Amino acid sequence: MKYNLINTLLALLIVIFIGCEFQKENRPNVIIILTDDQGWGDLSVNGNLDLSTPNIDKLARTGVQFDRFFVSPVCSPTRAELLTGRYHVRGGVYSTSTGGERLDIDEQTIAQVFKNSGYSTAAYGKWHNGMQAPYHPNSRGFDDYYGFCSGHWGNYYNPLLEHNGDLVKGDGFIIDDLTNHGINFIKKNKKNPFFLYMPFNTPHSPMQVPERFWEKFKNKALTQIGSNGPFRTKYEIDHTRAALAMCENVDWNVGRILEQIKKQGLSDNTIVIFMSDNGPNGNRWNGGMKGRKGSTDEGGVRSPMIINWPGKIPSGKVIKKIASSIDLLPTLKDLTDIKSEPKKPLDGVSLESLLFEENLQWDDRYIYNYWRGKMSVRSQDYRLGHEGQLFDMINDPNQTSDIGQKKPKVLEKLIQAKKLWEKEVLVELPQKDLRRFFIGHHSLQTTQIPARDGRAHGAIKRSSKYPNCTYFSNWINLEDRITWEVEVAEAGNFEVIIYYTCEKDAIGSEFKVSIGSDSILGKIREEHNPKEFGGAEDRSPRIESYVKDFKPLNVGIISLQKGPGTLSLKAIKKNGESLMDFRLMLFKRI
Repeated sequence: MKYNLINTLLALLIVIFIGCEFQKENRPNVIIILTDDQGWGDLSVNGNLDLSTPNIDKLARTGVQFDRFFVSPVCSPTRAELLTGRYHVRGGVYSTSTGGERLDIDEQTIAQVFKNSGYSTAAYGKWHNGMQAPYHPNSRGFDDYYGFCSGHWGNYYNPLLEHNGDLVKGDGFIIDDLTNHGINFIKKNKKNPFFLYMPFNTPHSPMQVPERFWEKFKNKALTQIGSNGPFRTKYEIDHTRAALAMCENVDWNVGRILEQIKKQGLSDNTIVIFMSDNGPNGNRWNGGMKGRKGSTDEGGVRSPMIINWPGKIPSGKVIKKIASSIDLLPTLKDLTDIKSEPKKPLDGVSLESLLFEENLQWDDRYIYNYWRGKMSVRSQDYRLGHEGQLFDMINDPNQTSDIGQKKPKVLEKLIQAKKLWEKEVLVELPQKDLRRFFIGHHSLQTTQIPARDGRAHGAIKRSSKYPNCTYFSNWINLEDRITWEVEVAEAGNFEVIIYYTCEKDAIGSEFKVSIGSDSILGKIREEHNPKEFGGAEDRSPRIESYVKDFKPLNVGIISLQKGPGTLSLKAIKKNGESLMDFRLMLFKRI
């Protein structure tokens, strides 16, 4: 009797184990491909005649398109909304650099939701929601991360990137390189459920793309005009040509991902989502819509949105109901049958029923777009512009006629919706950012403190007004310094490394790194004076800073006490005309 009972229990455990493993192996994988500055009109499936995107088009034809899908006007807010299912202002995201892009650490990300449910997680590309742990992707639910955490990046060929906090050099053109990492992740996790986030950083400037894609466009006569009419300058033409070439490179890499999924036998068990983070970064064709990147008008916030899951969701379906980036998290939770409850109330809603049901009764809703004091509100049929105009988005998608006087009741409803959102949501965005840059958080061994986040004092100048990939130069006075408001998360000893360039006559110059009473002295012992580069690969003039090959200098070991303080990099002795050009400081826990 005893042995029979034991055997029965063992058999039951085996059944449970096999069942759990079966469930684990059959949970669908999820891949999100997010492009950067690719407008709704930058796809041939949406009517663009000047480029060809066959892989994305096929994804749309064999999946579901959300034809009225809305994101934020710029990069980091959209990413925050995608990651959390909540409006970006709730998570403290109000800018695209110098700390304003950080997603509050008490926000739960989609990666944490999937990781806690047994998924392997990875992100490869442009993060743009915080660089230092605990804002870093490895601290936000991603097991593996490769890419860069800033916004604008200065070079797309063999660039300086990071892998799980360690600085590395990229391999070739950045989108091809990111895709290689995504493919390797798919191979590695083919027997386990995985969540893969691919935030590509093109067609964002600088306008760089491999020659084989540029060859088609460099002399191409463009047949479609932008919303502001014909191109006025050669810059606009070349910028558009380059953007279209970059979109075709994106499409090629999307095809590589889809091919790998097929090769591994995962097509029927993998949900693939394709979308962009905002409207186009130039005056190119976008379906005639008003607005571009940075605008809260339709053209600035309408994004392509494709969900593909062969054999599970309908093929070739186009959904006209409005939807938003805040809807991705609740939708994917439902599609993958994840039962965990969100830590905070979600603003988004699940779109699952829209995918599967026909003639569904779907209540009208409002989607809010906010950026730098400008706000618009979208209902199914209307848009309230940031200046209070009312537009009929069905009959006037280009927003040419203000119909507020003709539709006063509709106008009033949207105005009241705006006021309510401002009262209940926008109020969560602090008027002053009191968050400091963390050093030494336990979730990452190395902390990056870039020039981007620093404040220059004296004559020191930034290499570009767009901070993300900049460096500091013109360090000509002993009184000059660079500071950061930081917080040491955990006390300890840290190896300090700075990335610099300098001329020969600067050898022997000395500087001090300090936080409060903790300090260490450094000395420049080697000349390192490379030229800026990047321009040779540009297909049109850039707005970003050019880059240099900065040299690491091991300053030594500093002992830091836990708590807030001001990190200062100050000249002590200056030889020659300038102390150095400064790009980055690392604190590596010993």
